[in-house]
Amino acid sequence: MKYVTAFIPPDRLEAVKEALGAVEVFRLTVSDAQALGRTPPGGASPGAESIFRLAPQARLEIAVNEAFVEPTVSAIARAGLADGDDREGRIFVLELADAVRIRTGERGPEAI
Repeated sequence: MKYVTAFIPPDRLEAVKEALGAVEVFRLTVSDAQALGRTPPGGASPGAESIFRLAPQARLEIAVNEAFVEPTVSAIARAGLADGDDREGRIFVLELADAVRIRTGERGPEAI
């Protein structure tokens, strides 16, 4: 089992949800986040002093079984940014030690 956490531009959330649905990933948690990023003033000119600023992000948290890891990551990466978009996103994949479905008491992969 893996725990996928992704940070994407908020306006890409609907596209990512659709892409995840297409690979049969329907359970996820979404929350608002802010990412501290470094942007050079006036573009990426060499030697320019960087400006640090907070940018709004949507944070996605998804627990998946092994077979769904790559389809989940690919769907988020593909739909997370529009063509020509220079904003950044991140995807982190972590080991998930256990999961418990509270309603049924199921544990492990069956709980996902």
